[in-house]
Amino acid sequence: MRKDLQPPVADIRFLVERALAEDLTPFGDLTSSLLDPNLQATAEFNARAAGVIAGCLCVEETFAAIDPTLSVEWHLTDGDRVEPGGVIGVARGSFATLLTAERTALNFMSHLSGIATNAARWVEIADGRVIVWDTRKTTPGYRSLQKAAVRAGGAANHRGNLSDWLMLKDNHLIGTTIAAAVAEARKRWPGRTVHVEADSERLMFEALDASADIILLDNFTPDELKDLVAKADVWAETNNAKRSLLEASGGITLETFEGYAGTGVDLVSSGSITNSAPVLDIGLDVVPQQ
Repeated sequence: MRKDLQPPVADIRFLVERALAEDLTPFGDLTSSLLDPNLQATAEFNARAAGVIAGCLCVEETFAAIDPTLSVEWHLTDGDRVEPGGVIGVARGSFATLLTAERTALNFMSHLSGIATNAARWVEIADGRVIVWDTRKTTPGYRSLQKAAVRAGGAANHRGNLSDWLMLKDNHLIGTTIAAAVAEARKRWPGRTVHVEADSERLMFEALDASADIILLDNFTPDELKDLVAKADVWAETNNAKRSLLEASGGITLETFEGYAGTGVDLVSSGSITNSAPVLDIGLDVVPQQ
């Protein structure tokens, strides 16, 4: 299981604890309490649709919280592709506690695998022409898990939170200039990425002159972006300077992405990678041992 595709374990444990409290408060799993506690079972995680797997560690933590004797042997793990009918893993242990853990484990894996699958679709369309990355448009509390799922799908992560780097949008520039704001950012937070939003050609050139690390070109058409990239390249050659990374954003969807992937920008970001991803249909087929 690749560590770079996993969210922080502490975040997983916190969310698993909350999910189980939601499911088991106050009296636990009343239905499974009727079962013979000595009855053992085997359960297969089966994909019912093609996709990319994410959330294996969430399953393990759910099992451990419900019953530390439950085990799972993964045939596939985070970042692996699965076809319909493919076996992702095999769980073994108490019949009763497997049934108790089933829905919470599947909720995590299906949701996160859905994001990984969606991210992989973007990466496939990009075909190496541009880096696809996500945004902070994530479910509150679940950001580190959802961003790990994005990585599992082969896409990249934008800043994780407001402390990661500085991003100067139009509201942050009220009463100041891009040059002054970038200079102040460098002074206060040396070594941090400084990202500037530009919704016009003029602002793009101001950000280039200020040596912003990344310029977010917001709400431009693909043809407009091609023109802006060409002009930014001429600026870099004329000034014998390294050009800022150029990012396209603003209403870009999977359906419109092809038009943006070949514009020459370095990065394309979209909140729909995380906030509009359907779940991947995964089942847990539990078979008690006679």
